[in-house]
Amino acid sequence: MSVGAAPRPRAGAVVVASWRRALNEVLRVRGALLPATIAPVIFMLGMTGQFSRLTDLEGFPTDSYLAWIVPLSCLQGAGFAGAATGSNLARDIEQGLFDRLLVAPVPRAVLLLGPILGAVTRCLVPATAVLAVGLLLGAEFTGGVLGVLALYGASIGFCAAAALWGIFLALTFRTQQAGPLMQQGVFLAVFLSTAYTPEALLRGWLAGAARYNPVTHVLELSRQATVSGLEPSLANTLPGVAALVGLILVLGGLALFGLWRIGR
Repeated sequence: MSVGAAPRPRAGAVVVASWRRALNEVLRVRGALLPATIAPVIFMLGMTGQFSRLTDLEGFPTDSYLAWIVPLSCLQGAGFAGAATGSNLARDIEQGLFDRLLVAPVPRAVLLLGPILGAVTRCLVPATAVLAVGLLLGAEFTGGVLGVLALYGASIGFCAAAALWGIFLALTFRTQQAGPLMQQGVFLAVFLSTAYTPEALLRGWLAGAARYNPVTHVLELSRQATVSGLEPSLANTLPGVAALVGLILVLGGLALFGLWRIGR
């Protein structure tokens, strides 16, 4: 390196800086985490109160609908926290900040790692809040420590997938007006799964959609924490892990394609 030349930033330093920036946004904007935290808690309370008698149906795998719905609400909170990454990126694109980041002398994929890490960190708040409320209402950790780890792992992985989905849409539309589409994508992915009812009790096209929806396996992974009969095992874990890896690879490829296209 010649005398007086500016040192090239390391990729790790760029990732850490963008990660800290993503977290600082939460600290500076009071209530930034409230929607992703309160919404799944209210959803959990409402669904439990309205549909608790579903457990009386023959074939329902648990006698506690609260135990069935707590992992779902954790995934919802994590997914919404991840999708918000796309809205933040779209704002940076509109304001011209992302154009300046594109000229940084680091691989462009590095620019996405910090925001994704920020989303994963933020998603721990709604997931923990939902768990805390669920425990207060009577849910139990039937899967022990391994079950809790599976639940948090599923939440983190789903958050990362949702963040990549939001990033892809932000790089495609380059406007914050795509925000509702980011959230709706997460909602539909969850809705067309075994979110509310086990697959054996679904009928028609919903049963087929849930069967081939990877989120169904992610939910099975997360439900090892609270649903008795779904104790931690390789049979209950590997399909969920494979589904998360597949989602992250596919959505990550789309995000990288969007990043390559915006920089052309």
